[in-house]
Amino acid sequence: MQKTVINEVFDLLHTIKAVDSESEFSRDWLGRSECYLRTLRFKNAEPSVATIAICASKLQHYGNQLVQQTNHRALGERFLVLSQQCHAQINQQSKALWLGR
Repeated sequence: MQKTVINEVFDLLHTIKAVDSESEFSRDWLGRSECYLRTLRFKNAEPSVATIAICASKLQHYGNQLVQQTNHRALGERFLVLSQQCHAQINQQSKALWLGR
């Protein structure tokens, strides 16, 4: 599995101690089974569009809340940037499907 925005999100959340493990991230932020990221790595696969969409939605939701707080504005802005990156990946993967690549 190549480095994706999902990996960047996990790294950030792990760094700020919002999640303790990939299992927790897979379950709580991606809405998937605890072994989701491990399975992607094992199969050298990309996350599904649906999974990326769930992550983008959560990032946008929490990002909008955090930018309203002076002491967490920078983190909220980072969440919103990552949400936009998720949307870009969704568009890229979707376009590849309808172009037949």
